[in-house]
Amino acid sequence: MHLSEIHIYPVKSCGGIALEAVQLDRFGPAGDRRWMVVDEAGGFLSQRQLPAMALLRVAPRDDGSLHLQCAGDLGDGGHCEVPLPGEAAPLRPVTVWSDTVLARDAGDGAAAWLTGVLGRACRLVYMPPDCERRVDGAYARHGQAVGFADGFPLLLIADASLGELNLRLAADGKPAVPMNRFRPNLVVSGCAPFAEDGWRRLRIGALEFEVAKPCARCAIPSIDQATGQRDPHINRALAAFRRVGGEILFGQNLLYRAAGALALGDTVTVLE
Repeated sequence: MHLSEIHIYPVKSCGGIALEAVQLDRFGPAGDRRWMVVDEAGGFLSQRQLPAMALLRVAPRDDGSLHLQCAGDLGDGGHCEVPLPGEAAPLRPVTVWSDTVLARDAGDGAAAWLTGVLGRACRLVYMPPDCERRVDGAYARHGQAVGFADGFPLLLIADASLGELNLRLAADGKPAVPMNRFRPNLVVSGCAPFAEDGWRRLRIGALEFEVAKPCARCAIPSIDQATGQRDPHINRALAAFRRVGGEILFGQNLLYRAAGALALGDTVTVLE
């Protein structure tokens, strides 16, 4: 088995970036979900409420700034350059599910641009390096931190698991879907479909990981990441064979203790 894809999502719920290698820091993959779009009350916004967020393309710059650009039906919205908020930028309380942390506001320019293209009053915020957002202690025994991801620093999926879903979609006369519907950080090749369900500990390259829990899927896999349009047959197909209790499970959330680097082609070894 080997690591076949690496992805980060610099702005939570916006477009992703495929990488050949990534460094893991205290929050997860470097540059992953360190920015977030929030409403006027500081609550996070995502494709659940605003599917058009899928059409926002994000390009991080070497100086830490962001280039935001519209794609697809938002293509006439142009682009926006967002400087990295410094220590003088206002701190704003923001909420991700049950967690509230202080984030740096990215300024009125970014807020006005996003409000215009998304059609809803919103602001962009950045998680500073000294922020403390801890993974749920029921799963993270060692006090691991996380950025603006829903709850865990990494999501892993086997490409054969997507292949099994696509076989079932084809049998129903539906088109195949790409992996970006599920927004993983890591994709593993060379194992059976849903083999990851049985993993507890694994090594990727030189780094060791613990499998925290399966990922319960929301409506986002039903959103075409190229068009922003909803495609509800995806979740119906998943529910037919991946429903456990009241949840649809697809992929596994990972934790790790030591920072380090991952690269495409790294060997994946199941330890437990």
